[in-house]
Parts: sequence; C-alpha cells; structure tokens
Amino acid sequence: MKTLVIVDDEPSVVNGLRTYVDWAAQGIQLIGTADDGDTGLTLIRELRPDIVLTDVQMPSMDGITMAAEVRALLPDAKIVFISGHNDAEYLKSALQMHAADYIFKPVSRKELYAVMGKVTAALDAERRERDRVKEMQVKLTQSMPLLREKFLLSVVSDNINMAQVQDKLQFLGLPLLSADSYIIMVIVIDDVPQVMDSRSERDKQLLSYTVLNIIQELTDKQMRGVTFEKEPGEYVGILLTRSFGGQEADRSPENELLLLAESIRDNLRKWLKLSVTIGVGDGVGSLSEVPASYKQARAAADQKWYLGKNRILTMDNIESGENLRYRFEPEWSERVITALKSGDQSRLQGELSGIFGLLELNRGQGSRYAQNVSLHLILQSSQVLLELNGMTAEWEKREMEAWKLVMRQETIQDLLRYTESYLRHVCDFVEAKRCGKSSEVIERVRRLIGERYADNLTIADIAAGVYLSPTYVRLLYKQETGETVFEYLTKVRIEKAKMLLRDPQNKFYEVCYAVGYSDPSHFSKLFKKMTGSTPSAYREQQN
Repeated sequence: MKTLVIVDDEPSVVNGLRTYVDWAAQGIQLIGTADDGDTGLTLIRELRPDIVLTDVQMPSMDGITMAAEVRALLPDAKIVFISGHNDAEYLKSALQMHAADYIFKPVSRKELYAVMGKVTAALDAERRERDRVKEMQVKLTQSMPLLREKFLLSVVSDNINMAQVQDKLQFLGLPLLSADSYIIMVIVIDDVPQVMDSRSERDKQLLSYTVLNIIQELTDKQMRGVTFEKEPGEYVGILLTRSFGGQEADRSPENELLLLAESIRDNLRKWLKLSVTIGVGDGVGSLSEVPASYKQARAAADQKWYLGKNRILTMDNIESGENLRYRFEPEWSERVITALKSGDQSRLQGELSGIFGLLELNRGQGSRYAQNVSLHLILQSSQVLLELNGMTAEWEKREMEAWKLVMRQETIQDLLRYTESYLRHVCDFVEAKRCGKSSEVIERVRRLIGERYADNLTIADIAAGVYLSPTYVRLLYKQETGETVFEYLTKVRIEKAKMLLRDPQNKFYEVCYAVGYSDPSHFSKLFKKMTGSTPSAYREQQN
C-alpha cells in the first residue's frame, strides 16, 4: 500500500480529502496532513511518503518551493499539485518540477481517483523496475566467478580483445592482472578418470572448489596472481612476476614460481591425497603473450607421459629433435605374437620392454602413437585366441574394456604395465592349451573348492590356491566347463547343505554357517532357487 501526505492551507480541502475519499480503495494510506509548506516539509522528512498531494499557493512556503525540497529529499516520491484555475504561472513551475500531475479546485473525486490511479500505477512500475535491476545486480554478482573464469579462459586461449582489456579487468575485479610480466603454471590432477569416476557430481564440485582454493591461497601467500579451472582436473595460474634486488637477488621469478609449485604439489598430496603434475611456461611481457606461455606450460605438463607423474616440469624438460625416431615395425608385432603362441612369459616381457623403450624416445609424438601400438598388439592377441577357439564372450568383453583403458593411461610406463598385464593373461591361456593343462587346472580348482567351500572364498583366493591369475582362472573355467567358478562353488555348497539338512540335529543357521554363508536369509533364498524348496521344506521331504 502506498503512503500519502496532504499539504494544503485550506482546512475544508484537507478535511474533505481526509473524510470523503476512500483512499484504501485506491491502495493508498493517508499518513499525515499539514497546513503550510514549512510544516509539510518537516512532516515529509519524518514520514517519507510515496505520494505528496500539495496546494500550489500557501503562506510561509509555497508548494513549488516545498516540492523542490521534497524532490531533493525523496527523488522517487510522486508530487501532485492542487491548483486554482487562475494559477497558470504556478502550474508552469510545477511542471518544471516534474510533477506527476495536477488537479484543479474544486477537487472532483472522479478526477482525483483517475490521477491517483495513474500515480500508483507509475509507482508500481518504477518499483518493479527497481526490483528487476536489483535482481539483475544480484544475478550479476552471483555469476561474477563464471564471468571471471570465462575471461581468464579467453586470456590463455588467445581470444582476448586487448582494446577493452582494462575495462574488463576493472569490471571483473582483476586489476592485479595489470602488470609488466607474467608466467603461466598448469596444474593437472594425475589419473583424473580414476579420481573423478567414483565420485558423485556434488563431490566432484566440492573437490574442484577445494583444489582451487588451496592453489589460490598458496598463490596469494607466496606470489601474486589468479587461478581458475580450465577443465575438469586442469587448473591454470596466471602469475605476476617481480624483480628482486639486494639480499634477495637470488630469488628470480622462476625460482619463486618453482617454490610455489612445490608448495601446491605437497599440500594437495598432504590434504587431499592427490598426485598432480605441474607444468611451467616461460615469462612473457604482456597479457597478449600469455597464450604462448600457457602452451609451453601445457606442453611441459604433457611430458609426464615420458617422465612420470607427480612432477614439476618446465620447458627444459622438453627435448627437441626428430618427432618420430622409431616407427612401429611389422617385425615387432611378429615377435610378440611368437611369444604369445609359445606361451613364453619371459620372452613376452622382454619383447614389450624393448618396444616401449624405443617408443619412449619418440618425445614429439606424445601419447597417441604409443597407444596405437598397444591397441594393435591387443588386436593381434585376439587373433591368437581365435585360432585356439578361445575368443569367448568373456574375452570379447575384456577386449572392449581394454580399448578404453589403453586410452586412459597417463604415462608410457602405465601403458607398458597395462599392455603387459593383458597379454600375460593371453599367454597363460595359450600355455595351458598348448600343454594340455586345462583339465588339470579345472581339477585343481574343483579340488580346492571341495576342501574350502566353507570359507569366505573369493576368486582371488581360488586363483592363489592354484598359482594362477584370477582373470585367467575365471576365463579358463568358464570356457572349459560352461559355468563360472562361483556357479560351481554354489552347487558344491548347496549339495553339502542338503546332506547336513537330512540330520534333524543340525539347526538351519548352523547349516548356513557350515557351508560358507553368513546370512541365513540369503542362504534360504539361494537354497530355494537351486532346489525348488526352502531348507525347512526340504528337511520335511527327507524325513
């Protein structure tokens, strides 16, 4: 509801406006009246109304003079003048005061309602506009971090408009970026897929915020600059350098930045258990040159493919020379296939070490070339399995997974270890096939299960018991018998349970524990699934 103050030196006018006008119906509350300009101005200062309805001619202080004071005090208030028909000069002055409207005496209620309707509508419209502007200001404040990130991304991506850069720096609250020289630092979380995949979206955002906060706090403490997240797992610091003299002359900008990088790496390891690789570019003299420093820092960080994770890498770590000194040769593949077909684990390991040792020298090619070599070797191993009728659905699934995992390895040593692990399983299978050991392995697995079915057995326990890898045991057993190891284990346990249930002295829960199950409810459901009846029903049938 809008508030109103009436100022008029005629008591009859004030009384009539107070008594005979239904202000509430107009959405207006009359909060005060005065009989001259001086008194009215004092009242207006105190009550701060939305609308002032004032006579033009009054003693002591006229309405025009008072309106000028009100306009200065309450610029959003609406002023409506009451005037006689012979007050033309006063009305001209009123219009110059940006009056909302005017009404001639004697006041007509119809005219008064029409004028007040326009005034309240104007107040509502202005209030909506103020609310909209306020809302936009709030949204702008809330989106400021995103706008800063977008701007900083343009700085390192060579998309910045240098003609407007100073205005943007000021608007975004980044005046500190106005400096004489800069160095870019890139912080990359090692093994990002493993770090992120197991987390919920909320936990991912929380981790990102925490990492960025730690980096920025250390930057503020040791240097000057601003950091932001360029993409998931990659953070960029635009750092301002300074020159040192006197006793600090040995503290070059580069040394200062390396100290900061060490602090970031050590603190992320300490507080978040994260391993990071940090790349550092060369110093540049202006924001327009920052993209070049970023590319250098990113290229330095990418050298972890050859040099390993959890390191601080600079341009000095990037070797120049031929991009591809050692190309993949057909005989490399032939030697690996020969090792697989002979089931020779030692030879396989030696061949792979030699191949990847040469690939490691191809510094200019990055990770893609070595990954393609790994994929080629995995594909060739599938041909070996096909020739031995060993390409089961299980192996096909494992091969598809291998194609994804090869591309996720972050160092060439990681790639070598994964490729060797995969091909070793193929080698295990081939060796068993060539030597006719498949049936022997199956028998050993079954004998172990027969002896230890009451234990909480895992596939790792069973594989260790027969001195083979879990993957190989799982794949071989499925291929040779048509059922999984755990399907056989369940069958053995249920048969043992049936024997024990025939003795009324054995309680149900004792039978459950005796055959390797810790949950009687789960045991009962499994027993019914395998036999068609519950343990109690089975016992009744046997007695």
